[in-house]
Amino acid sequence: MSRHLVTGGMGFTGYNLAKRLAEKGEDVIALDIKEGYKDRLEKLGVKVVVGSVNDDKLIDSLMDGVDYVHHIAAAFREIILPDKVYWDVNVESNRVLIEAAKRHGIKRYLLTSTGGVHGHIEKPPANEDAPIATRDYYQLTKLEGEKLTRKLCEEYGIPYVIIRPAPIYGPADTRILRLFKSIKDGRFVMLGSGEVHYHLIFIDNLVDAYLLCTEKDKALGQTYIIADDECLTLNELVKTIADVLKVPQPRWHFPVWPVWLAGYFCEVICKPLGIEPPLFRRRVDFFMSERSFDISKAKRELGYKPRIGAKEGIEKTAKWYQENGLL
Repeated sequence: MSRHLVTGGMGFTGYNLAKRLAEKGEDVIALDIKEGYKDRLEKLGVKVVVGSVNDDKLIDSLMDGVDYVHHIAAAFREIILPDKVYWDVNVESNRVLIEAAKRHGIKRYLLTSTGGVHGHIEKPPANEDAPIATRDYYQLTKLEGEKLTRKLCEEYGIPYVIIRPAPIYGPADTRILRLFKSIKDGRFVMLGSGEVHYHLIFIDNLVDAYLLCTEKDKALGQTYIIADDECLTLNELVKTIADVLKVPQPRWHFPVWPVWLAGYFCEVICKPLGIEPPLFRRRVDFFMSERSFDISKAKRELGYKPRIGAKEGIEKTAKWYQENGLL
């Protein structure tokens, strides 16, 4: 039995990894600044700790006996968060964790970054060597977190793996709930042509990849883009959701640039006031950015085989939303 420290362990992704590890009989510590899935994890025998990934003393106390560190915690695109929070959580936390790992000795350090570091993909699909084109401070800090991880782990001789997931979804995750609701209610309007790709990763597939990155020696020192097998255009994604929900497919399209400019002005007005803008550019970027990935490296080196296809993943997610009164 190995001991695993999962940061962000009570968020959606961290919880699903911690749960799978516990079900495999592993010794798991879940660290998070929020309680989230605390009760569920404790029932599985997971040690739950509420605290910060930037707390040196806390991290040092938790690292004793740890074999694998899964660093999933992140400051994620809350528009009113100060830049310092993004830097501390997405970059400097790696220094805290890796310094502690050096003192205690671990078998592997696994950092969750994001496929978003590739930004708008000019020549799709993007593999791990595709140009880096960060488009916001979140993506920039995730990239800097990668750089710091490589530097420190190579300096200290700590085995490491960097994972760049595509946008993550699945039952209990509400980040794409707005999309499902607007399609169900007949309010969805496509901005632009809808022909850009939006490559997703279903949570079960991502956890499978995490376990492979933990187990495979071939992964050491490598970076992997992890996504589903199928890569849908926005039009295809919207149609699939509409079919699963048994509602008519939305057919309205609207030019994207006027809405993008409106988002820009909303941010300019609201951010200094500490108000969450009703519309912001990142939401509009959803309709503008090409996000299709090449996962052949993960398939070839890790034996990664996504088990859940797009329609099945959307069905499982929609069912959870419906059973929990969200749709």
